[in-house]
Amino acid sequence: MGADREGGARRGPGRAAAYVACGAVLLAGCASMPDSGDLRGVESTPRQEAQVRVFAMPPHEDASSSEIVSGFLEALTSDDPDYEIARKYLTKEASDNWRPLLSTMVLADGPAADVDRVGGREETDNLSYRLTGAKVATVDAQQSYAPAGGDYSEAMHLTRDKKTKQWRIDVPPRGVVMGKSDFQRNYMSVDKYYFATNTTLGTSPHTAAVADPVFVRRNVDPVTQTVRSLLKGPTSWLNPVVRSSFPTGTALKDDVNTLTTDDQNRLTVPLNDKAARVGPTKCNEMAAQLLFTLQNLTPTVDEVVLRAGGRQLCALAAEDAEAVAVRGSVERADYLYFLDDKHRLVRLAAATSDTQPDPVPGALGEGDTQLKSVGVSRDEDMAAGVGLDGKNLYVGALVSGGPLGDPELTSAGKTAEERLSAPSWDAQGDLWIADRDPGNSRLLLLQEGVGDPVAVNLPAGLEGRIESVRVAADGVRIALVVKQGEKSSLLIGRIERSEDGKAGDRSAVSVSELRSATPALEEVSAMSWAGDSRLVVVGREKGGVQTMRYVQVDGSTPEGPAPAALSGVKEITASEDARLPLVGYSEDGIVRLPSGAQWKKVVTDGTAPVYPG
Repeated sequence: MGADREGGARRGPGRAAAYVACGAVLLAGCASMPDSGDLRGVESTPRQEAQVRVFAMPPHEDASSSEIVSGFLEALTSDDPDYEIARKYLTKEASDNWRPLLSTMVLADGPAADVDRVGGREETDNLSYRLTGAKVATVDAQQSYAPAGGDYSEAMHLTRDKKTKQWRIDVPPRGVVMGKSDFQRNYMSVDKYYFATNTTLGTSPHTAAVADPVFVRRNVDPVTQTVRSLLKGPTSWLNPVVRSSFPTGTALKDDVNTLTTDDQNRLTVPLNDKAARVGPTKCNEMAAQLLFTLQNLTPTVDEVVLRAGGRQLCALAAEDAEAVAVRGSVERADYLYFLDDKHRLVRLAAATSDTQPDPVPGALGEGDTQLKSVGVSRDEDMAAGVGLDGKNLYVGALVSGGPLGDPELTSAGKTAEERLSAPSWDAQGDLWIADRDPGNSRLLLLQEGVGDPVAVNLPAGLEGRIESVRVAADGVRIALVVKQGEKSSLLIGRIERSEDGKAGDRSAVSVSELRSATPALEEVSAMSWAGDSRLVVVGREKGGVQTMRYVQVDGSTPEGPAPAALSGVKEITASEDARLPLVGYSEDGIVRLPSGAQWKKVVTDGTAPVYPG
């Protein structure tokens, strides 16, 4: 158990591990280790169950330099809250200056440690090691995850005290470094929640709540860690489009080290005086942020009580939080929509197992216009359809007898694949679509689904052509499949609107800071939002076969199983509400995946399935 490094070196006596699971305590045995020479790593640590706790041991008397290096690296993977054991492998000055919370480097197989022959000789009192590995990801000081690639190489220096003759590390690596499996055992992803600025959710008058995923240490009081992270504010990537209701500088009271729920699952959060003067409305927003953020942690939090300045500010129950702000994951769609064998829009009740669709009211379902793709507004009052040849975009109300007017947009692309993408509706009722014309490739926005299209500003230097578009329910994040040559990637961007964006300013809407959510996939063929910070993706790794998986917006892999395999997937749709089944268009027609079941056929002759959005 411990740092998962490759090679032949084994765990030394400088470390032991304690496993606590199901009430049992087991002590790990310690293998022998050579007193000198290179460290080639230890065997990869298999991922353990969440109950498993791992504790490090301090260096023993007269530990060799190789044992010091191995013990330190293994201590980084333990559940030591403040890395106190890891610091025992450092000199006092190095311990005072080392900042383990500044960053975590995640490697494919953990760090290999080799004596740097240039940096020192073992017979001296100074010795250099070089840590190497293949980068997988980094977690920064804001606990934000980002995929990484390339080689990792960092020097670590040891010195031997002239009086005690004990080896210690005087130049440790920056932050923490560990292998992927140790990272998965040690860390968990948690969605913090903030409020979208200038965005409401659908027809709701309430503010949209936006998920901001961060990683906290799984077995080191995750509730308190998560609350502290929430109070510090959103990550820098999300910060421009969200706000927090906690006043600037708000933190836990100085004497509060641990937050625990009482026997009624009530969590009392004592705050410093920065929050002492907030009013009841602002306080309820603060409590809602906490309840949304803590919803998936254990133990369950059913109510939050906020205190500051020696008094109770407010109390909010979980069932009342949705009256303060709304998350996309609780907005249940009424219908699943798709195109029938006549390429007209039909629908099925989303929460049933029905297989007999009904035409939607309005010209897109009752008229003669044949469609290639569709998008339905989140309030399910409007629909947009792209004609069968991909050239024209039509928008109509889902009202029986409603007329279908002239196209709202026409592409000049030469083929259907070089014309309009499937449309997507955002939380404000605006319609997004990509024109894939190679001579005039653009991302376009039609405010409230009608009128002159607004060209969306994209980051300078974006290469490739946007193939598909999906806007998150919160209205501030957008998923784009961008194709460059033979490679297509899933990128997540931040939607920014100027104050006069609704007044028709053509430079009012931008997509900023695109980042990859699927660095391992060479070809992304279909995708859909499947939660507040999760998407389902169909793609292919280099040299691999088609696969379907869930991914987080930050590029990490969420816990839990991937969707059941489905052959020949052409399109996929999911609701942010996890209670609704995944639906695909494959070589078997329209199929759906109920929770805990296998794929089931809905109709043989159907295409383009979508949930609202």
